[in-house]
Amino acid sequence: MQDIEIVDNNGNVIGTAARDVVHGNNSLLHRVVHALIFDDTNKLLLQKRSSNKDVAPGLWDTSVGGHVDLGETITQALEREIKEELGITMINPKFLYSYIHSNHYESELVYSYKCIYKGKITFNRDEIDDVCYWNINDLLKALDDGSFSDNFKHELKLFLSYSNQK
Repeated sequence: MQDIEIVDNNGNVIGTAARDVVHGNNSLLHRVVHALIFDDTNKLLLQKRSSNKDVAPGLWDTSVGGHVDLGETITQALEREIKEELGITMINPKFLYSYIHSNHYESELVYSYKCIYKGKITFNRDEIDDVCYWNINDLLKALDDGSFSDNFKHELKLFLSYSNQK
């Protein structure tokens, strides 16, 4: 299993550990990237995580999300994850913010980006069961119905707060 970089609250690498060690130990902070992908009508693309995933199986989640691999930059990880998960290679991501998301299972230093995309999506069926564009108001109405990951709920609240400040 591949190692993941362990970081401090500022993103400085302080060690490495195997993914299966990091998952299940929320004292080991690691970096991840998120892409919030919107279409040209301002609907947000969500992915329904594969039922086989160890984290949030079968739940709706951020458009794209994944670990920063050992020795990889944030930008490299973002581009790789967008391509791996959705088959998209031509995109112009805009950095939004970073934050720490922690639950009983893991702790992540998340780097979030916004992208506008209106093209073909070929999602990775090993990782994703479905994708769908959502109207933000519909998302807010459904947010507590149990079909969304806790990470996405945190992300959406941060994004809306961030957007209202702009």
